Amino acid sequence: MSTQALDVLARLAKQGSIRQLDYQFARFVASLLSGDELSAEEKSAFLLLVAAVSAELGKGNICLALWDSHGSSVDLSAKLGLYGEAALAVNPLWVNADWNRILPNSKLVGLQGEAVPLMFDGQRLYLHRYWHYEVTLAHRLQSFGSPMILKPTDVQKPIQAQKLRELLDVLFERDYRFLFKALKSSETSQVSRQRMVCDFLDVVDDGQLNWTAIDAVLTSVQRMEDLQPLNTLVPASSCLNWQKVAAAVALTRRFAVISGGPGTGKTTTVTKLLAALIRQSQQQGHTPNIKLVAPTGKAAARLTESIGKAVESLAVEPDLKSAIPTTSSTIHRLLGAIPGSAEFRHHNKNPLHLDVLVVDEASMVDLSMMVKLVDALPSHARLILLGDKDQLASVEAGAVLGDICSFIDNGYSAAQGKLLSELTGFHTLGNSVSSTHSKTSHSSVADSLCMLQKSYRFDARSGIGQLAKAINSGRAAKVDEVWNQDFSDINHYPLSSDNYNQMIKSLVDAYSVYLQRAGKRNKADVITDAVESLQLETMASEAKAVLKAFSQSRLLCAVREGDFGVLGLNHRIERALAARNLIKTQQELWYHGRPVMVTLNDHALGLYNGDIGICMRDEEDAEQRLKVYFELPDGSVKAVLPSRVPQHETAFAMTIHKSQGSEFEFTAMILPPEYSPIVTRELIYTGITRAKERLALYCDIGVLKRGIQFKTERASGLVERLKG
Repeated sequence: MSTQALDVLARLAKQGSIRQLDYQFARFVASLLSGDELSAEEKSAFLLLVAAVSAELGKGNICLALWDSHGSSVDLSAKLGLYGEAALAVNPLWVNADWNRILPNSKLVGLQGEAVPLMFDGQRLYLHRYWHYEVTLAHRLQSFGSPMILKPTDVQKPIQAQKLRELLDVLFERDYRFLFKALKSSETSQVSRQRMVCDFLDVVDDGQLNWTAIDAVLTSVQRMEDLQPLNTLVPASSCLNWQKVAAAVALTRRFAVISGGPGTGKTTTVTKLLAALIRQSQQQGHTPNIKLVAPTGKAAARLTESIGKAVESLAVEPDLKSAIPTTSSTIHRLLGAIPGSAEFRHHNKNPLHLDVLVVDEASMVDLSMMVKLVDALPSHARLILLGDKDQLASVEAGAVLGDICSFIDNGYSAAQGKLLSELTGFHTLGNSVSSTHSKTSHSSVADSLCMLQKSYRFDARSGIGQLAKAINSGRAAKVDEVWNQDFSDINHYPLSSDNYNQMIKSLVDAYSVYLQRAGKRNKADVITDAVESLQLETMASEAKAVLKAFSQSRLLCAVREGDFGVLGLNHRIERALAARNLIKTQQELWYHGRPVMVTLNDHALGLYNGDIGICMRDEEDAEQRLKVYFELPDGSVKAVLPSRVPQHETAFAMTIHKSQGSEFEFTAMILPPEYSPIVTRELIYTGITRAKERLALYCDIGVLKRGIQFKTERASGLVERLKG
């Protein structure tokens, strides 16, 4: 079938003005249009709309909203990225289209779930698959929404609530270390001491506190134990520890989301929560099967490490500690990826064998993967999502965590606020938080959410934390305030030749640490061929040490191409390292010390997009071959011959997108010299919050300020469906 729209789309695709994929999809739909009761003009408009839906999916949008909040029709030319003469050629074909007539009258558009290519819900147009994903996820999350325990009709409610409150009191016992350290670090005034108490003890209602008695304790303190009288002087009823609230939320719901920025204690909170869930289940006669997952191998490895540390510091009996899992895997591994297929071994007909599933870095999980994960859960399972709602959304379509967390400001229902107050002892929770929902329509999903609001990593002296907060505010003046305070852990360098070269030099210095570590292998320690198992163990520990050293520093880029992108900077850093004799490339692709990042999943090898490996010479191998070593989420090391490594790229520099789920002691970050739409608030915030101790930001301050004004909004109908 030939239409005027197809001719125009073909020409635009040939010119590179639109994607070939969008044109080909329009062609496919056109081949199915015979018999449709649409006029030639309506068919042309319809095919342009179809191409725009495909283009939107490529941008990460689940659907195409046909009208804005003011009722104005969508600008298809803008959605296709067409301006000027190209837009003038396309506009006459759609500007007079009546979508409310065209879409219901096309046999290719469904309204209720028919087996047709496109779905229309009265406001948005979807590809059928993504409409199905969205409807399915909304239904499953709403089915999770009802309270799982402590129902009003349960005669055991008072007993259960008391036991859970006692356990939460133990797990979230007040920690005076930060307050004691602050009091001893410098001379303090009465006002500053009062502020410290409010900050470190989470005081939200100080009107009834005896500040004279409190200050007498603070001024006489010699040891941390001297602060114990504050247990009585600053009761829990005047405080609000959001970590404890988050644990209480997850104890009362089958589905819970714990969101928060870096250092807010998401992992610590979920570890204590798991201890409470295990104890609760053991009192009912069984120990729950708990699984921990993350979207990437790196994120899973970091979750394993942080959960392990959190379990060690728990003030509970050893048998409870031992029941908490400390090993995580990727979502792909958990679901059972099938090589050569987009499907998984586990689904609704073959559900996962678990009782509790914890998903870390949930902001990285796209709609398709989230649906497949939820679909594979058994009917009784609990789902707990951890993540930072302000980070970049998933690379693929959707912004699931952001959509779910849009209900955070609604507050809790009156019943949930009352129950959370009972479990935590925080009276202000029921009084203030639950009342906020009355101003807006309340969704049951809101009762499953908690936002951690205090960073334990970034204190008042941290520039990284203050800069991240300023970026998130979207206010340029706030960013200026941070730079003007001369924090020691953040540095801004305007883009110039000198600063560019200085950045390369600083990265060479940083990467020299892991390269020197990779060259320290003592040949006298090489084990004979007779003890193969010990050989593998020795090489594994060697590789883990080098990988750990490499993970201390990283350069993050906003773009891939050019001198300010991943490809150009990887090449420049390689040349600079070779000039310092830290690597010996001999113009070969593979060399001792080359870091690589996998960019394509290989289910057969068990290596996935985002996994980091280091190429090292295996001195225990008779041929001393180069091998690429990857640390897996369970802590084991996989050695792969270079020829077998899946699609990959050198990883001295990586995109900010790829850095999600990682943290680096020293992070250098560079933005392009000219503003690009890719530079958004979420991108900048994500890059900055990868830094744990030091951040060096190379950018034009104007580009930075313009970028933070743009907040990414991904089109979907999930929020509307969850309101139901």
